[in-house]
Amino acid sequence: MPSELTVNLQVELALRLLLGLVLGAAIGLERELDRQPAGFRTHSLVALGACLFTIVSGYAFLGSGADPTRIAAQIVTGIAFLGAGAIIRQGRSIRGLTTAATLWVVAAIGMATGAGYYSAAVLATVIVLVSLWPLRLVTYRLLVRFRPEEGRLLVTLPPATAAAPLLEELERFGARVDTLEIEDAQNERVVVATVHLEDRARAGEMVERVSDLDEVRRAEWTA
Repeated sequence: MPSELTVNLQVELALRLLLGLVLGAAIGLERELDRQPAGFRTHSLVALGACLFTIVSGYAFLGSGADPTRIAAQIVTGIAFLGAGAIIRQGRSIRGLTTAATLWVVAAIGMATGAGYYSAAVLATVIVLVSLWPLRLVTYRLLVRFRPEEGRLLVTLPPATAAAPLLEELERFGARVDTLEIEDAQNERVVVATVHLEDRARAGEMVERVSDLDEVRRAEWTA
């Protein structure tokens, strides 16, 4: 029973909760800086909750004969619903898959912390952070090197402006949009599109045509 836990064990369990919160917050901070819908607080709470559920399943029913894995097993199912809420469909693109994956991993990190596998939890956190930032930059540079026909088109629009006219113009131009991200700021909407061109020499012409659209404030092509 919880009341029978020693003081040392109670302190250790409290430290597990704190560590789970910190590790989840580290990943959540990266998501917050990347302006994702699930950020610092969400990832912190998911890690903390998973850690607490794991502790409860392991220590709350000691001596009762209950299966200590039943509560922890439901975390995997429950986090799927939360992750689904982070996935957003915008036109032809789907955003939030990476954030949903980080929520899933953060729950696993919280469970590992709650179970006392500190080294695994910390190592997993480091790997996730490397995958989200430095590895993403390396991957992008490799894609630019081996797939030089692709580049990024950055278009600034007025707030709440639909991206449909932009996509239609790119289609008429013969460009293929592989990915599309929309970021809303206070006074503008920024559309970042990964565009495939058969002839990169026509990138300047494409930017000019996009810039001529009524709602476009600025257009920029980056290789």
